[in-house]
Amino acid sequence: MDDHSVVDVGDVRLAYRTWGDPDGAPVVLLHALGGSSADWEQAGRVLGEEWRVYALDLRGHGESDWPDEYSFELMRDDVVGFLDECELDRVGVVGHAMGGVVGYLLAQEHPDRVERLVLEETPPPFPREPVVLVAPDEPLDYDWPVATAIQSQLSSPDPQWRERLGEITVPTLIVSGGPDSSMSQGRIQDMADLIPDCRLITIPAGHRVHEVEPRQFAQEVSEFFSS
Repeated sequence: MDDHSVVDVGDVRLAYRTWGDPDGAPVVLLHALGGSSADWEQAGRVLGEEWRVYALDLRGHGESDWPDEYSFELMRDDVVGFLDECELDRVGVVGHAMGGVVGYLLAQEHPDRVERLVLEETPPPFPREPVVLVAPDEPLDYDWPVATAIQSQLSSPDPQWRERLGEITVPTLIVSGGPDSSMSQGRIQDMADLIPDCRLITIPAGHRVHEVEPRQFAQEVSEFFSS
């Protein structure tokens, strides 16, 4: 059974859920744009058989605050604040899509806080064609301005994101979803080549690998964290 909690990080209250033995080695899960900690329920339960798992609702998502101020850097800093408030020194980090960008920015800026890094279907930090977004009419369980802010940064990423991939010193696993993914797979290998200690694997499950194949995904992550 997962437990739901909240923690104040600066002016933002972050919601999160946990699985596993409280004394287990900590692993933090970061969801994709428009998602929440609930997306990790199946994979989180499997990972909780071996680790202490923390799945966050990033700012503007789920049950966390929607402060109408969004960027990858702010999300990265929120995660650092979360680690401080929960007294977590070094953690394994698993990020899906948007959460993966937050994860590698965290590893670049705070390498002392990341034990190992998993990037699932994470957009490589290279410029791309802007995505035209249209706000849906129906209510959302995330704050719409977060989508426009994040997509803008993904289209024109800070050049330092790419330049600093070589500064990621922690062992890194990149998980791609294969040809059925909705995300372009073209430059994932380029990103992997720029990270010094990086391995790339493919689980042909599309963009949401951890939801389509939760046990296989969790097993790959556990083996990587244990290696």
